[in-house]
Amino acid sequence: MKQLLVIGIGAGNPDYITMQAVKALNRVDVFFLLDKGQSKDKLIELRREICERYITDPGYRFAEADSPERERGDVDYTASVDDLNRAKQQTFERLINDEMSDGECGGFLVWGDPALYDSTVRILHAILASGRCAFEFEVIPGITSVQALAAQHKVPLNTIGRSIEITTGRRLAAGQVSDADSLVVMLDAEDSYHHVADPQTEIYWGAYLGTPDEILISGKLGDVADEIERVRKAARLEHGWIMDTYLLRKP
Repeated sequence: MKQLLVIGIGAGNPDYITMQAVKALNRVDVFFLLDKGQSKDKLIELRREICERYITDPGYRFAEADSPERERGDVDYTASVDDLNRAKQQTFERLINDEMSDGECGGFLVWGDPALYDSTVRILHAILASGRCAFEFEVIPGITSVQALAAQHKVPLNTIGRSIEITTGRRLAAGQVSDADSLVVMLDAEDSYHHVADPQTEIYWGAYLGTPDEILISGKLGDVADEIERVRKAARLEHGWIMDTYLLRKP
């Protein structure tokens, strides 16, 4: 039987790797790397660096494939994500069928934690349900960008006795969020914090968390929102992509 490990590798700093993840890395025969284009080569390089640092037996190998991209623009968001996951499923099936022998162990290195805004586990369940591949898999948790954000800003995620919500920039912009005192926003491509009405709301923003390119800004929205927007645009222009997260807290 083929074995698969879905390994959370943390939010960007190789030191975020857990001991459980190190043990899992050393079980893998072939790592699957999905290439998202030249602008995101650093994401592939980090995965290779992690393997070089923590794996004691150099007998492992890499199998690479182009990563499907979600259709953007004026399209139905849910439908475009479903289409993306179907395309990824086909890629995963090909890698598992063509790049692994029976009895081998394959590894997916997932940014952050596999349970939070990542489709790998969902796709593997879909493959098993389809019957087109046979394998068993395990999930190894990792440190999320949410945890890294709070640590780098030296703040707790929640206030005492109050709730917290994790959501997307799309939902924040659409007003589809709860009345939680603390709101963590991920996957925000449109500077959706500008939609928050109260300028006294505190924001703790971070980009490229855990990496040498890390950027941190915090303060009241009325004071720093425009600065964050300027810094985001400049960082995206410099690196070709941006990965950021922020915490909003009611005054």
